[in-house]
Amino acid sequence: MPLLELEVDQKESLKKIYPWLLVFRLFHILLPRRAKGVDRIIVSTDSEEIAEVSKKFGADVPFLRPKEISGDDSLDIDFFKHALAWLKANENYSPNYIMHLRPTVPAREPRKLEQAIAEIIDNPETSSLRSAHAVTPSAFKLFTLKDGPYCHFFGSEFFGQDEEFFNYPRQKLPPTYHVDGYVDIIDAQKFLSSGFMYGKKMKAFIIDDNRDIDDLEDIPAAEAFLREERFKPLFDYLNKVTQ
Repeated sequence: MPLLELEVDQKESLKKIYPWLLVFRLFHILLPRRAKGVDRIIVSTDSEEIAEVSKKFGADVPFLRPKEISGDDSLDIDFFKHALAWLKANENYSPNYIMHLRPTVPAREPRKLEQAIAEIIDNPETSSLRSAHAVTPSAFKLFTLKDGPYCHFFGSEFFGQDEEFFNYPRQKLPPTYHVDGYVDIIDAQKFLSSGFMYGKKMKAFIIDDNRDIDDLEDIPAAEAFLREERFKPLFDYLNKVTQ
């Protein structure tokens, strides 16, 4: 569970939405404990403040992440390698699987986490599992520029050489999906032996929808998302354990 320290100006700009940010943070720490199959919750952070809050609500913070792998452009694989190496060297602890819960997702339902755990355990050949949801417009309508100003549409390998598939109605196109960070699960031993986080057998875990917070403008949608009736039991649990 990666959480980064904020710069001073970021903290100031986030003061007006602090109550919701606290809710999001508590969700990440408390709710996984309700999912069967989660044995330990570890927060990887470079912030002493975040570490103390995380410990208060029951997460393990056995180390502070080095600053050099905690920047905006740092890669997930770097803090994964750091965490696994530290746990092995200092605790002789090596997990079978790592559930990666990104802090930009406002809330998760424990039953979905349990389903994801069951799916990867039931498929031992799988190197990882990634959540995703269907997207519109179809990815077959997207292109990149290749050979100068010319369009190169994605997905041409699914169609005949002379098909202008990008003009097909969406009903005729295969469904396409976008990875959304709701839950990723990594087979730790396959990761360590191959050096690749997700490996060659990445299983899709399709969910209905998700919200992701990339900037301040995403907060209102996330707030509305959390007010849906399905999240009421989660707020009841949150109120109970934080009193």
